Amino acid sequence: MKQILQNMANGETSVVDVPCPQVKKHNLLISTSKTLVSAGTERMLIDFGKANFIDKARQQPDKVKMVLNKVKTDGLMTTIDAVKSKLDQPLPLGYCNVGRVIDSGSTSFEIGTRVISNGNHAEVVRVPKNLCAKIPDNVDDESASFTVLGSIGLQGVRLIQPTLGECIVVTGLGLIGLITVQLLRANGCRVLGIDFDTAKCELAEKFGAQTVDLSKGQDPVKAAEAFSRGRGVDGVIITASTKSSEPLSQAAAMCRQRGRIVLVGVIGQEISRADFFAKELTFQVSCSYGPGRYDSNYEDKGNDYPIGFVRWTEQRNFEAVLDMMSSGALDCKSLITHRFSIENAIEAYKALDDKTSLGIVLDYPNAGSENLVNRSVSLSSKEGHKPGDAVCAFLGAGNYASRILMPAFKAAGAKLDTVVTSSGVSAVHHGSKQGFIKASTDFNEVLKDETVNTVVIVTQHNLHAEQTIDSIKSGKHVFVEKPLALNQLELDEIVEAYNSAALKPNIMVGYNRRFSPHIIKMKSLLDSVKVPKTFIMTMNAGDIPADHWTQDPEVGGGRIIGEACHYIDLMRYLAGCKITGFSAMSMGDAPGVAVKEDKASITLSFEDGSIGTIHYFANGGKAFPKERIEVFANDAVLHLDNFRELTGFDWKGFSKLKSRSQDKGQDKCAAEFIASIKNGTSSPIEFSEIVEVAEVSIKVAETLRSR
Repeated sequence: MKQILQNMANGETSVVDVPCPQVKKHNLLISTSKTLVSAGTERMLIDFGKANFIDKARQQPDKVKMVLNKVKTDGLMTTIDAVKSKLDQPLPLGYCNVGRVIDSGSTSFEIGTRVISNGNHAEVVRVPKNLCAKIPDNVDDESASFTVLGSIGLQGVRLIQPTLGECIVVTGLGLIGLITVQLLRANGCRVLGIDFDTAKCELAEKFGAQTVDLSKGQDPVKAAEAFSRGRGVDGVIITASTKSSEPLSQAAAMCRQRGRIVLVGVIGQEISRADFFAKELTFQVSCSYGPGRYDSNYEDKGNDYPIGFVRWTEQRNFEAVLDMMSSGALDCKSLITHRFSIENAIEAYKALDDKTSLGIVLDYPNAGSENLVNRSVSLSSKEGHKPGDAVCAFLGAGNYASRILMPAFKAAGAKLDTVVTSSGVSAVHHGSKQGFIKASTDFNEVLKDETVNTVVIVTQHNLHAEQTIDSIKSGKHVFVEKPLALNQLELDEIVEAYNSAALKPNIMVGYNRRFSPHIIKMKSLLDSVKVPKTFIMTMNAGDIPADHWTQDPEVGGGRIIGEACHYIDLMRYLAGCKITGFSAMSMGDAPGVAVKEDKASITLSFEDGSIGTIHYFANGGKAFPKERIEVFANDAVLHLDNFRELTGFDWKGFSKLKSRSQDKGQDKCAAEFIASIKNGTSSPIEFSEIVEVAEVSIKVAETLRSR
């Protein structure tokens, strides 16, 4: 199927063949018939992509500070690589979609139902059920494609709280502005529209508004004074897009005492206190389609808000806009200026530069075709494989997989066969770049492929155990990026699957830090030490919001299982013997601390009498190095600073090992694993040790949560 993607590094827009997305619970699979190009948002994304690095930095000063801090702690080359990788992620364009349901994903929507959604410009889209709404029979597809934009305008109207007869100004008469004009008129308001475009002003007048044409030198403040009969307008909805703060200053000047201003568009927000103080004005920024937006529980998990407490959610706003179209109160046909087929989408984006363009509708002539649901696409011709080759399928192509693991496996001599992702977009993008043969959204296809003997799992944490078990049962070697499992039951099932396998596959978890050249040197120095050692390992982990998926015990497992496990493994490796016990303490209950377990100290004890403490802190500053390791033994100390410099204090025969750039051992980790498959040897980390570390990590996390 075809999909429109944007390259944020160079601004290039392309129509790409991608596999049909996976079906997910609480999501619909929709065959697209029409989509609408959002002129404001999509033009802004394209312009950002085309900007050079300096201009990109100017537009995101907060990100520049983060980059500079990373240079200080991780080094210049590592930081440059990370920035390039971030910009290289493909961005699906579009969020105004109309089509028919082809898979209901166990929701109440019936197959064949005509729906609108915030799906992308693609022939088939997967959309959460609460971001979809059924289209009334008398609303055509082209009109319905304006629903999502309409809901953005409607949310602004709801926030301004207009009453019958009030006079409201709409600044900016683009698509959302012109829809907002109609919604206000239907609400019984007198409306004054403001824009630089004469044609748009004429459309607003057709919808019942009076207008101010700025291209003719008309003064908007004086016009608003006359329009309000000298009293000042009741409210202003700003739907314009400009870097200037002038629309906000003008809005304040137009308003009466205690007037309301709502920002729907994107403008400069330098507020003059004097403008707002004397009149006691209110100013509010509208959030997209309405209540529920960016709430994972509502959007991703499908949990609706009770209507008695939240009357208008984003989905119910969609329905309200469609009802307005059905009744004839909202005319969107008049807003269409261009129509293109999806095959000619590049021409559609060129039309954004046409000053006469407004509503650009994309048509999907192959809607309903069986070919659209193909779950894989070829990226290159299949090559022959020799016996002993490590023929790999990657599950997941996110930032870490594409930036670190894929190049590492390729450099190690792995044969990259198939890359599988949920949506298919990143599979095609990164699969093409790294030389994969096929991109897919079907994991079962990998399990059945006898030429693939190795599966690399870099998916969401809650999928790791099941995918590991399925891979073992299919006779595949497995490299799973940590964690191996989220709970003891999952871990037990993995052990059972491994023990039941007739031919024991190589199982590896991506504990790459033990393969760092600094750690290898540290291990060699410690091997000659026959007395117990003490370890202090500090991870300045950085804050992750409480609602991020990694913090969810059922999805990400939390940060102890998901990341601190690295240090449990590393300490186990350096100690060189089994863990005999642990204790763990997290930050106590305190106002403003949403997550406690990611601010914790974990102490481990070992068979040889060694002890060590892991400080995993998410409340530190980014300017401070992320990782530090100290080992005390034999009246000497080894100190490793952020995997860049290892120093020996009073250590006989060793003083310093310094690298030009940070090296956490990812390349070596992949190389050792691939070599074990090629040579028919056991996994670089014993399976029993992998299970031991996973079990301790799970128990530590459970202990911290129970406090």
